[in-house]
Formats: sequence, structure tokens, C-alpha cells
Amino acid sequence: MRKFTMALAASMMLAGPAFAADTKLKMATIAPNLSAAITMATFANVVTNNLDNVEIEVAGGGAATLHMMEVGRGNLDMSMTNQVVHGLMSAGKAMYAKEPEAPKLAKNVNLLMLYPYGQYHFAVRADSDIQVLDDIEGATVFLGPQGGGAYNAARGWIKSTTGLEVGEDYEAIKANWQTGYQAFLDGKIDVYVNGCIDPCGQFIQFTETEDVRFIGPESYEGEAVTKFLGKFRYLDEIPAGLYKGQKNTSAVMSMNVPVGIGIRADLDDDTVYNITKAFWDNLDQVTSDAPWAKQLNVKFAVTNIGGMTIHPGAARYYREVGVLN
Repeated sequence: MRKFTMALAASMMLAGPAFAADTKLKMATIAPNLSAAITMATFANVVTNNLDNVEIEVAGGGAATLHMMEVGRGNLDMSMTNQVVHGLMSAGKAMYAKEPEAPKLAKNVNLLMLYPYGQYHFAVRADSDIQVLDDIEGATVFLGPQGGGAYNAARGWIKSTTGLEVGEDYEAIKANWQTGYQAFLDGKIDVYVNGCIDPCGQFIQFTETEDVRFIGPESYEGEAVTKFLGKFRYLDEIPAGLYKGQKNTSAVMSMNVPVGIGIRADLDDDTVYNITKAFWDNLDQVTSDAPWAKQLNVKFAVTNIGGMTIHPGAARYYREVGVLN
């Protein structure tokens, strides 16, 4: 994994003093240029800058589904997680079907906080013949890294709204986040999918030279969609006029999902309490140059956690501020 630490979010944060940390924690997240990863790196920066004895080292790259296994094993302290993927891990299903350790390891993955992943953006070039998701039959698509939660969510949204099945009605390329985006830049795929909080760096870059159109399904109603969304995913619009080269004239319906920071259940309560408090008490240190930070909310952090257990140290802070009973 490619390592990135305080430098990643330095432009968003107030600088903190240098020190020798007594406690060094290891966090892993997905590709560092994605908004979910930037949120986690910002968490690390805020905590490190405001606790004299804690440093969080962040490594970006790879799949959160695998990172969660390493948290369970104790090789990592924190990783990205969410209720859906944690539930699959606990049950040994889907991407964990061939991982006999998964249910046991899931017990050592607690929740520290939730935040919005961002709307799933299904993007095509503005001159594409693909007008809606229902038109992608025969197309080549990047859904996300195969075996990851984003891939499965994007595939499920397409299946539930259009009936189109990956591998039968359209092709999904095998690529990581970086190469999938590069394939879109190079014109080698028809549709690029990225869940992110607007404005997304990928679409800012793309629209510097080309026009983009975000596509949604002809219909997002019906039993299949309701079943797919379940308790944790939710409908969420992508507004028009977000990017200078965005050609949508009206909002496009998509879906969103809470994701979060998973943390070792066996990490001591006081440490987890202190890092949770350091983040939320100092969130105002994130500058206005990070508009996605407006999506971070302490109440959302513990809302609808499903079957996940909030780490007792984090729960202590949330009870103190009145968002958890």
C-alpha cells in the first residue's frame, strides 16, 4: 500500500506542533484521492494535531474489505467499514464466502464513527449515446475494484433499477481506483462510477478538458430497489451545475450509503475515547476549502449503526455529547 500521512490533508488543516508520540496507530483506507479516504486522513490529522501522545499513520490503497480483516487480526488499528460489509463479514457471505476466519475476525471490528460515502456518480462523456443507466447494455464500465464494497453497491444499484446484470448485459473491467479512472480519462471505457462527496477531484480534473454527464435510471421505484437499498443505503440526488463541464440540466437520482471508521475492539477504551473526542471537539480546524467536511455530523456518526457495535471508548464520548443513549 502507498503510504500517506499528514501531508495528504495538510492543505485542509491547521499545522500542529511536532512531537514524539507515545501511541502510534495504524489506519488503512482506500485510494487516497477519493473523498472517503480524504475524510479518514483528515480524522488522522485532527487527532494527531490535538493529542500530544497519539500519532495516526495512514496508508492509502487496497480494498476496505481486506483492511477490515487486518483490523480483526490486529495488524491494523483502523480501517474503512460500513454496516452492510460488516454484516457480510460477520456472516461469511459475498466477498467473504471463501474467508473462513471472517466471522470470528468481525467480532474484533467495532465502529468509531459513520459519515456519508457520497452519491454514486455514474459518469459518461457528454457526447455519449448512453442517456440513462438502462442504456449501458453492451457497454464497458468501471464499477470499482472487484471484490470491494463499492463494486457490489454499484452493481446492485444497476441490477435493481434496470435489471441489467454484470458479465451478461455489460462488461465491468478489473481495475483498481487509479487505473479505473485513468481508463475513463483515456476513453477506454464507456461509464465510470465513483461514490464521492461533491465536488469530487476526479470530476474537477476531467471537466478541465472534457464535458461530463451523470446518468441515472429511468425508474428508481419498485420492490427490487427497495430490497437493494435495505436499511442502510438511501436515495440521494446529484444536483446539476456542480462542475463547469457538467451537461446535466436537472438533478440525477442515485444512491448513497453511510461508511465509517472501524477500529479494533480490543484497543483500550481510554485511547479510543481520547481520539474520538479530539476529532469532534476540533472539527472546526478543517478549513472552508474542504466543503465535504460540512457533511460530517456527530449525530450522523452514530445513527442507524445496524448490527455494528460502537467501541465502548467512542460510545463514552457520544453519550457525553448527548447523541447516544
